[in-house]
Amino acid sequence: MFARIAGRYDLANHLLSGGVDHWWRRHLVRAVHDVRPGSVLDLATGSGDVAFALSDALPAHVRLTGMDFCQPMLDEAVKKQAACLRRIAIEFRQGDGMALPLPDSCVDAVTISFGLRNMADRHKSLTEMRRVLRPGGTLLVLEFSQPCWWFRPIYFAYLKLILPLIAGLVTGDRSAYEYLGGSIEQFPARPVLADEISRAGFRTVSARPLTGGIVAIHQARC
Repeated sequence: MFARIAGRYDLANHLLSGGVDHWWRRHLVRAVHDVRPGSVLDLATGSGDVAFALSDALPAHVRLTGMDFCQPMLDEAVKKQAACLRRIAIEFRQGDGMALPLPDSCVDAVTISFGLRNMADRHKSLTEMRRVLRPGGTLLVLEFSQPCWWFRPIYFAYLKLILPLIAGLVTGDRSAYEYLGGSIEQFPARPVLADEISRAGFRTVSARPLTGGIVAIHQARC
């Protein structure tokens, strides 16, 4: 599905979020910057927007890896990297989020943005993230969440009726965005996801809602 929409993925994201996705990424990048990591794995990196935002904000010595299961999405990221030479080097590589091709305790921070929903087994993916983090490392999850009660009717009407229509016109693949709406509606609320993260072996889990709770940043330590 992601391979089909890779070429128009960025345009659709910016349009469907009204550009708010840039603001969400800034909050994530600021949180990563605050923990001062020496190495970062951006999992489910897709076309690389979060990885590029991190490369612009972090010191040049930070080792940055963008990893995704979908090679056509990674191809888009590589094209963007080649077009902007000012960015520090990012290693883009293919990898399964439930079986990361990385050794134990090899990175200081793991970020994942709007990708945890797409893992067939969230617990397995979270335990893999825990495995590759060094002791004291930080996990940061930027993901859709369940909005405030008063906003839910408007938000889910948009997800089910308007978003697939617009996305179908932009990408030519309406079904991919019908999946998006369904996956968001079924995704756990912040306290439930925080508990899932804790059960994967993380501690000091916190959740910060953004934009009326439609997204949240979960942060945890090893």
